[in-house]
Amino acid sequence: MRSIAMAIAAVSALALPVAAFSQTDASPTRAQVRAELQQLEQAGYDPAKGENPNYPADIQAAEARVSSQSGATAYGGVTSGTSASGSHAISRPATNEEMKQLYFGGD
Repeated sequence: MRSIAMAIAAVSALALPVAAFSQTDASPTRAQVRAELQQLEQAGYDPAKGENPNYPADIQAAEARVSSQSGATAYGGVTSGTSASGSHAISRPATNEEMKQLYFGGD
C-alpha cells in the first residue's frame, strides 16, 4: 500500500511541472487565418498554383510585403519609437589587451 502511495506521489510531482508549461489557447482563429490569407493574396501570393517550385520564396516575399505595408517587424508588433538597453555594441573584435582586461581585470 505504501509503494502505491509513493508511486502516485512521484507521478503527481512529475506531472505538475508539465501542467505549468502548458500553453493557453493562443492558436489563431479561423477568421484570423482567413484575414491573413487575404492579405497575402492582396500582396501577390497565389495559393492556387498547386505544385509551385518557388513556394517558400513566393510566400516569404508576400509576407515581407505585408509586413512592410503594416509597419510590423519580423519579431513582434509595430515599431513605435526606439529604446535601448545595455552597453554600446563593439563593431570590431577585441584586442589581446582588451581581452586581458576583461578576463583578468588587469591594466
